[in-house]
Amino acid sequence: MIDAISGAGMRALPTGPVGGMARPSTVEGPSLAPAVKGASPINLPDQDFATLLGNAISEFGQNLRQAEAVSIGGVKGTAALQDVVEQVMSAEQSLQAVIAVRDKVVQAYQEISRMAI
Repeated sequence: MIDAISGAGMRALPTGPVGGMARPSTVEGPSLAPAVKGASPINLPDQDFATLLGNAISEFGQNLRQAEAVSIGGVKGTAALQDVVEQVMSAEQSLQAVIAVRDKVVQAYQEISRMAI
């Protein structure tokens, strides 16, 4: 069951125009402000959103698999109760984070679908 979840992060997102949408423009984003003397530079992420989301889903799947394995070990009597509780709580926090992200994505989609064209 958990292996099916981890496969979701490996799907490629469509590229190019989708459903009659206009092609992306080639306008460049705003330039960064000039460097301030004595300030440290801002490190921009090297990955795009889809890669970050895929990595988060993979980590979530690994976290669930690990919690499941420790839980089974607890039932068999080979894992300490404290380890089982820690892993299950960690998996629960990961699940809550995934649900929060899903809710935000659905909310953003609904907001976009309500926009006037």
